[in-house]
Amino acid sequence: MVTFLLERTAPLSQDEAWRRLTEWPRHGEVVPLTRVTVVPPGPTAEGTLVVARSGVGPLTFDDPMEVTVWRPPAEGVSGLCRLEKRGRVVRGWAELEVHPGPGGRARVVWREQLRIRFLPGLFNPVLRATARSVFGRALNRLLRGA
Repeated sequence: MVTFLLERTAPLSQDEAWRRLTEWPRHGEVVPLTRVTVVPPGPTAEGTLVVARSGVGPLTFDDPMEVTVWRPPAEGVSGLCRLEKRGRVVRGWAELEVHPGPGGRARVVWREQLRIRFLPGLFNPVLRATARSVFGRALNRLLRGA
């Protein structure tokens, strides 16, 4: 099991940073070899299921994540989304926060705990470094809108 933290300050309003961060299908566009679906489709709320399917051909797995906390930002108030990973392969949780930042910018915090079934703890340093790299690039792309 590994825990990692990513922090960014973006030249965006809190609302725009939140929108970009929680536009779930976009995560599939910025995370390699991944497609994301949302059940039910439509606005996110507590209970929404976000499913990331990763892999190539027959070597794929689903990472279903249930939204357990959904508090969009309000004027001067931070936003928080917590997802609980409910899959057979990937377990853990992720918290996405959007805070008021300096100069009207948004400060974004992505905190995640990952546990990969059958992966020995010996590989935790590699898992942590890989997760920070992959999700760090994804976060940058989500916030850039690219």
